[in-house]
Amino acid sequence: MNITINEELRSFIDPLTHNEYAALERSLLAEGCRDALVLWGEVLIDGHNRYDICSKHNIEFRTVQNTNFASLDDVMLWVIDNHLARRSVSDYQRGVLALRKKDIVAARVAQRAAEPDAPAEPDAAKVPESPPWNTREDVAKAARVSSNTISQIERIQKAATPELVEAVRAGTISINAAANVASLPEAVQKAAVAGGKKELQQMARQVREQKAGSRPPKEKEPEADVEGELRAQVAALREKVDALTAENNQLRQQLGI
Repeated sequence: MNITINEELRSFIDPLTHNEYAALERSLLAEGCRDALVLWGEVLIDGHNRYDICSKHNIEFRTVQNTNFASLDDVMLWVIDNHLARRSVSDYQRGVLALRKKDIVAARVAQRAAEPDAPAEPDAAKVPESPPWNTREDVAKAARVSSNTISQIERIQKAATPELVEAVRAGTISINAAANVASLPEAVQKAAVAGGKKELQQMARQVREQKAGSRPPKEKEPEADVEGELRAQVAALREKVDALTAENNQLRQQLGI
């Protein structure tokens, strides 16, 4: 049986920790591979870790075909949705998956808009299309993270070195800290990753402090002239008193008092 590994599909899966991989390996060696691997044609779409271990130890496994997909994009969306629904997937990986889904959906919408309208078949059932994700808030909601976290993940994807990305995936550094370190030159990023967790945290803190120091200071509001205001109020009160006194004197004259 020829099984093909699509590396992009494989990248959607958070790597198992050493302990998780060892536990899965012990289970497969003791009980065999009970769950079938899922294929689309020859492409493996679910069960990558089990396939690796079974191949390594010559453990027999079953496969099932999922024939519901018309294209590799359909497969990717299915894999993404499956992983977004899993609690074990990290915030970073969920953000990456949601952003990838956004790209796929946006590309489909653009392609559909560029194609001439095909005549609809009379008996064809209309399948409702999922709406395109037009905002960062849509992506954040699907990934169950904040919009700010999605923005940080985008910065990591654009500027982080592979070493820094791997550190985020492994949980060595937080998304927030990695987004700060990603603003540094590649050589500095690599050196920080090589220095370990403390070095990464220190580098991220330095970047935050530099950003805070580069912000223009807030302009101080002009201090209120308290004494001048009081003098003005006193003068206004005196004018009122003088006016009332004059009015009172006028009334007294009219009454002959």
